[in-house]
Amino acid sequence: MKTILITGASSGIGRATAELFLAKGWKVGLLARSKGPLEEMARAHENAVALPADVTDPKAIDAAFATFQEQAGRLDVLFNNAGIFTPGGTIDEIALEDWYNCVNVNLNGMFLAARAAFATMRAQDPQGGRIINNGSIAAHVPRPNSIPYAATKHAITGMTRSLSLDGRAFDIACGQIDIGNAATPMVEEMNAKLLQENPDAEPQLVMAVQDAAGAVLHMAELPPEANVQFMTIMATKMPYIGRG
Repeated sequence: MKTILITGASSGIGRATAELFLAKGWKVGLLARSKGPLEEMARAHENAVALPADVTDPKAIDAAFATFQEQAGRLDVLFNNAGIFTPGGTIDEIALEDWYNCVNVNLNGMFLAARAAFATMRAQDPQGGRIINNGSIAAHVPRPNSIPYAATKHAITGMTRSLSLDGRAFDIACGQIDIGNAATPMVEEMNAKLLQENPDAEPQLVMAVQDAAGAVLHMAELPPEANVQFMTIMATKMPYIGRG
């Protein structure tokens, strides 16, 4: 049985991806701060392992990966997905607390999860595995007033490239999926705020969250000798090319 650990698995893209992998017969580690939704999924699926943990806590992350390794036997894939979007504004309007929170979750948290996965995959027999980082189209073209989010997602691209390079000697592949707006609670909240500020505004176009999950599954199911280095998936008519 193939195995995957998913961070940010309690809602949104992470939850949809976890549900898809479970339906496909994978052993799935569910990692997030929200314990309730993880335990609910674990009760409904015998192949699910609830791993409540904060991605910004190094000890909690290492313990969660060790628990999953013990129960699953090995780690084939990490979907490094957990992330947040903090309140918008120009750089002088961004609260320092929001900057630090965004960097801590979106960059430090993804570093800690990738670090734990790399160590696990390097040590297991047979050696190797795959790390899939959730970037964003903001890693290429930022939204206005989103410096913390855009900066962290650009940093994930550098992390992906470095992991790909360093992982070659240990049969650890790394790729990045850059996802546009999917119908998740985070995007729904952004649309609600947009319409509250301007009732005449056009809501952001979205795609089904299951389409993003299916793209992750495609990357994860590739044989070890193949890798999607970067994939962009988005609503067809969502502003991206030339969005400014």
